[in-house]
Amino acid sequence: MSTPISDLKLMISGMEPVLNDGVYVYTSIPYGTDTTKIDSVATIREVEGVTLVVSEKQALENGLPVLLRCSWITLNVHSDLNACGLTAAFSKALSDEKISCNIVAGAYHDHIFVPVALENKALLALKRLQNS
Repeated sequence: MSTPISDLKLMISGMEPVLNDGVYVYTSIPYGTDTTKIDSVATIREVEGVTLVVSEKQALENGLPVLLRCSWITLNVHSDLNACGLTAAFSKALSDEKISCNIVAGAYHDHIFVPVALENKALLALKRLQNS
């Protein structure tokens, strides 16, 4: 088990962004929908319903509406959940390249979902930030 990093410079220099295989989608389902056959990457409960991030294949197989097709980039740095600045730094780097991003923080890593067509451009922007 690694120790979480809270120093912004160390978090940025240790980001090590990695593109996960596959295409993922954001979808939304009503409360009470059976999700036992769905292996979601992320599940977020909202007033309007349950937002899921799932593989595109699962969404299509389960007839789920596709709200956004995206690629999934994981930052391999073990960022401290109480640390400040990492999200702002990488979202600015992506914004400067006109790349929208949706972020999910796990206990150990940050996960960034970007439009599929911009995945390579996003990886380059993140690596430039890491090396700056």
